[in-house]
Amino acid sequence: MTSSPVPSNTPGTATPSAEAAKAADPLDPVDSLILHATDNGVSWITLNRPEVMNAITPDQRERIIERLADASADPGVRAVVITAQGRGFCAGADLRGSASAGDRVAGDVARMIQRGAQRLIGAVLDCEKPVIAAVNGTAAGLGAHLALACDLVLAAESARFIEVFVRRGLVPDGGGAYLLPRLIGPQRAKELMFFGDAVPAAEAERLGLVNRVVPDGELTKTAREWAERLATGPTRALTLTKQLVNASLDTDRAAAFAAEAAAQEINMTTADAQEGVASFVERRRPAYRGR
Repeated sequence: MTSSPVPSNTPGTATPSAEAAKAADPLDPVDSLILHATDNGVSWITLNRPEVMNAITPDQRERIIERLADASADPGVRAVVITAQGRGFCAGADLRGSASAGDRVAGDVARMIQRGAQRLIGAVLDCEKPVIAAVNGTAAGLGAHLALACDLVLAAESARFIEVFVRRGLVPDGGGAYLLPRLIGPQRAKELMFFGDAVPAAEAERLGLVNRVVPDGELTKTAREWAERLATGPTRALTLTKQLVNASLDTDRAAAFAAEAAAQEINMTTADAQEGVASFVERRRPAYRGR
């Protein structure tokens, strides 16, 4: 298990990131704000700024991107969980100081979004391991998009999702106008974005934003169960399936079918594919090894 430092967590809700790092010595200040631990093949990334509802600074954003890239490259990591400490999952980007940023050159804002929020969301979508969001509280703005970019979304009963951009006089960024219509259709997406009303967890599940809502005290347990189930699965097949599904909404049938056939051709060369077929023939449980 690898870890970075963390203060004590709420009783009964400690993630592996929190549990593993309590005794660690401080290294990088960002490591105390973006906690990390790898346990049973699962990389746990935990946002840890509860005093500001886990609003993300540029340094924190870069660390999350690094952790996701590390997960893709590490054969010992076979699933990822993104969660947070405290009452909020993520209040979005930390905007303090941005209003007094002074004169801007044309294109500065676009470059900032492309290099910042969009890179973060892209890192989740492109991660080569399945990513679960365990949403423990309010997910607003970029924080909502961070959760919705994940492959599976678990939400505590107290969680809420809020599209705050238009309420602040802003256009949705961080992939919001890309993600939401694909999840719930354009009409519902525009309703959420235009009005910016808080969507409770149960309603988010009904709309299709969330896979499952669980009691607050069971969120970490359920996330662990789901992640460890993925971590014992055929990793390469999961990766290729993720890529096929994510690409399917941006392509036509012919291209999607061609990609599917190519993915199966690649996957059939893996040891896990051979094990899956052999276990079926031999009528036993498969023992996947992630390769």
